[in-house]
Amino acid sequence: MMEKTPKSMRIHIGLFGRTNVGKSTFLNLVAGQDVAITSPQAGTTTDPVEKTMELLPIGPVVFTDTGGVDDATGLGDKRRERMFAALRRVDVAVLMVEPERWTEHEERLLREMESAGRPHLVVVGKTDLRKPSDAFLARLRARSPFVVESAAAPGQRDRVVHAFKAALGQLLPESSLQMPDLFGGAVPPGGVALLIIPVDMEAPKGRLILPQAQAVRAALDGSAIAVVAKETEYRAALSRLSAPPDLVVCDSQVVDRMVAETPAEVRCTTFSILLARLKGDLTAMVKAARIIDDLRDGDRILIGEACSHHALEDDIGRRKIPRWLREKTGKELQIDVVAGRDWPADLEKYRLAIHCGACMITRREMLYRLQTAGGRGVPMTNYGVAISYLKGVLPRVLEPFPEALAALKN
Repeated sequence: MMEKTPKSMRIHIGLFGRTNVGKSTFLNLVAGQDVAITSPQAGTTTDPVEKTMELLPIGPVVFTDTGGVDDATGLGDKRRERMFAALRRVDVAVLMVEPERWTEHEERLLREMESAGRPHLVVVGKTDLRKPSDAFLARLRARSPFVVESAAAPGQRDRVVHAFKAALGQLLPESSLQMPDLFGGAVPPGGVALLIIPVDMEAPKGRLILPQAQAVRAALDGSAIAVVAKETEYRAALSRLSAPPDLVVCDSQVVDRMVAETPAEVRCTTFSILLARLKGDLTAMVKAARIIDDLRDGDRILIGEACSHHALEDDIGRRKIPRWLREKTGKELQIDVVAGRDWPADLEKYRLAIHCGACMITRREMLYRLQTAGGRGVPMTNYGVAISYLKGVLPRVLEPFPEALAALKN
């Protein structure tokens, strides 16, 4: 069961700066507890560390505490690579500095934040040890819209946290503080969403997977009614409703069966297609799926998964989609799989990328993956769109989303 807001639906805030500049100390100050190890020794934080919390009135957030940009150890380059990857994922970037100290490292970080288009603010730490001059603060304010003075001294926490939250509230767009509608308006208040949820080898014992749990919650948040059934009970569920449901949603692996059993007047789609719209660009992913018909022998296909999970014998990404691709096209295809936070730098060698639903990463990171693939000339679709295309039912499951359906037809 989903007992708290998943990381992918939280606001992500990244802490960046030099080693021993006070990033972990600031995180502990905001959290009100020791959630990160602090030490006078430089380089205490190496790889990015995530901490989830409720930051009222902002809401559920994830803080990412990163290693120092000036890490001079033998692993410094690798750690910087991970730090800049973390920068791509966050919604707001926090640049930590020390009083009266601005170096080439701060300059580089600020340029990276601006280049990535990330809203940012500067936090001047250790002000209980040294008071920053007015000239230094003025210099910072000329470079960043918000500057917060932080101190770990007793009695300072409320002032610092209040100023920090006020800055966040100004930086974040209003839309980011509201939970988006998973159904995209397809299920009105008082409407009915019928959710088809298989219980098979890939279903976690005793609970729903994240997209399924989110769909139930989306119905509740939208004052709608959620009806849940396995694919074997779908027809019975339909027959027992006094009126047709507003939307039927199924797992992509049973999409052909669902379409065959759904009356023509009832709109239907898949969980993965809902996520394609929520997390990425559904229209672009629909256009990308059309590349499947043009695949040739020797083409390389990238399968991207946002989470690292134990692959089952007939895993959807590693086994089923590759098998369906080869059966549909009749071509000898080279298929690579990447999982977790890994995203290839050499994307240009792929003819097509097929990504999972991205329930475990933020919309910002998913858009980054779409943009980097597109920038290398590689169309990218997702599991739900690709599977529906391979099964010949994509036009049917795009009916709730006219713009995406028009992109397919055109």
